[in-house]
Amino acid sequence: MSSYTIGICGGTASGKSTLTRRLLDHLGPERADVLRHDCYYRDLSHLSDEERWVHNFDHPDALETELLVQHLSELRQGKPVCEPVYNYALNCRGLAGRTVNPRPILVVEGILILADHRLRQQLDLKVYVDAPADLRLARRLQRDPIERNLPMEYVVKQYLETVRPMHEEFVEPSRQHADLIFSGVTPEEADRGLHLLLQKISQQSNRRQS
Repeated sequence: MSSYTIGICGGTASGKSTLTRRLLDHLGPERADVLRHDCYYRDLSHLSDEERWVHNFDHPDALETELLVQHLSELRQGKPVCEPVYNYALNCRGLAGRTVNPRPILVVEGILILADHRLRQQLDLKVYVDAPADLRLARRLQRDPIERNLPMEYVVKQYLETVRPMHEEFVEPSRQHADLIFSGVTPEEADRGLHLLLQKISQQSNRRQS
């Protein structure tokens, strides 16, 4: 199977996960699936609780990107893979993984996917979702205490000490590699981005069939 691969990147809480989810809903599970870079965080079970709390999760070294690259390559060759499952509460990988089967369209999502040349080489279409820093922080303050059970003080501290500096060093510069840049600020802008992305996919599908 020759898969069409789409990378969706952007800063934390920029709207990239929402775009990915809505794209998959439109395409359906038989046509598309996703590999999330967040699932490839390195296992920290060998570290103490104190060491895990101060770990920099926003640096490229925090992720086992080489495994993601391998999995993406295998999927493009028609082979199923087992995506890791990461436990954010314990900062370690679960024992079981998620089976991802080859699909005509493969989406790769994460804040750092365009910062790694090995991943960029395997992406047919590269998308960057943009949103201002104050909005992204506000969204993160709403999300992390609920979805990841993180104390509000920790969320703020982590943002100031690692999230923002790593965004400025790695994420923001990677937007230069994007083929498309969408705004994730308002629902209306997100709708326009999704519509354009679906148009691109349709055009690509027509070219492959002709």
